Amino acid sequence: MNLFDLTGKRALVTGSSRGIGRALAEALLEAGATVVVNGVADRIFQTADELAASTGGTVIPIKADLSQRPEMHRLFEESLVKLGGLDILIVNHGIQRGHPAEDFPIEDWDVVLEVDLTSLFVLDQLAGRHMLANGGGKIINIASLISVIGGLNVPAYAAAKGGVVQLTKALSNQWAGRGVNVNAIVPGFIHTDLTEDLVNDPGEGASLLARIPVARWGVPDDLKGIAIFLASNASNYVSGAVIPVDGGFLVR
Repeated sequence: MNLFDLTGKRALVTGSSRGIGRALAEALLEAGATVVVNGVADRIFQTADELAASTGGTVIPIKADLSQRPEMHRLFEESLVKLGGLDILIVNHGIQRGHPAEDFPIEDWDVVLEVDLTSLFVLDQLAGRHMLANGGGKIINIASLISVIGGLNVPAYAAAKGGVVQLTKALSNQWAGRGVNVNAIVPGFIHTDLTEDLVNDPGEGASLLARIPVARWGVPDDLKGIAIFLASNASNYVSGAVIPVDGGFLVR
């Protein structure tokens, strides 16, 4: 038996039009799953076409703005209908706002907490209910290095991503004994279009690179293996784990 085979599994990956989310969706497709990809912009339809062409898998795009609570529910219900059920949920979407803590606007706090933590809880809860009633499943939350180290000028993001870690543990405590494994991935510094300026920064970017023991920036494909592991039968006895994929950054 191939412990990592996802043939016949049905998955939803949020925030999957590009970068890390796209790589996670591609990993599940390559392992045999049928995947709903999600984004807030029309680009998600192009991404779906490209992933279907490159993997030969079945990709279903659903555009939804996860800052709006009705959209959270619509995305989930539409995914259930189009997939015929749900075995795997990866919650990857998120936003960030940067200001010094003493000047941080409460409006930005509200939107970051809504998108990065509340919408994750709503989707985890909806998936948990479905999976508990249908024999189990795998929920994978995407946390952040900021969950651990706090960062600078991102207090709302730090609070939300810290909450993702604790929520992952809390849900695991309640659901693991009933067949639903809940885990979190902590990506390190990953080179995407969103981090291009940081990667090329001769000051902060070079300083961060010097602290990464493997001596390179991560790329989205570096997260594929852990995603397949946590989504597959290979991780049936793994729940409540918070797993860094950071090139050794956190232990430097």
